[in-house]
Amino acid sequence: METQQSIMGKTPSTTITTASKPKTTERRGSRRCRITQLMRIRPSDPEKDHFDDMRGTLSVSRSGVYFQTSEPAYEIGMRLFLTLPYSQDPMSMNREYLAEVVRRDPLSTGMFGVGLKILMEMGMQQPTVTDIWSTRR
Repeated sequence: METQQSIMGKTPSTTITTASKPKTTERRGSRRCRITQLMRIRPSDPEKDHFDDMRGTLSVSRSGVYFQTSEPAYEIGMRLFLTLPYSQDPMSMNREYLAEVVRRDPLSTGMFGVGLKILMEMGMQQPTVTDIWSTRR
């Protein structure tokens, strides 16, 4: 039986290989934050079936968003209008972006995990007279 001193005195063999995870390349250009913000997502292509999805983010970075949805219409490559953060308050500072679906994961819950890449900012969403009138009733 080997003693602790004799084991510690041995030099490690160079033939032993350690099992490690294969290295994957990080594709994100910026760090992500796991925060929840309400957002509104709509297709930008008038040829696509219209939907108006209101969801909370799971993670956000400067160039993308990841969230879960029950809406099955999301397809990789699909262009969307993304309002983030979204609020119905007429005085809110809603920003609208053009985004593209870059990831769609079917989840065990029956929902989908969707990753969006933000392509460009469209500008501020100004409240309409109808929006202001409906909140004052």
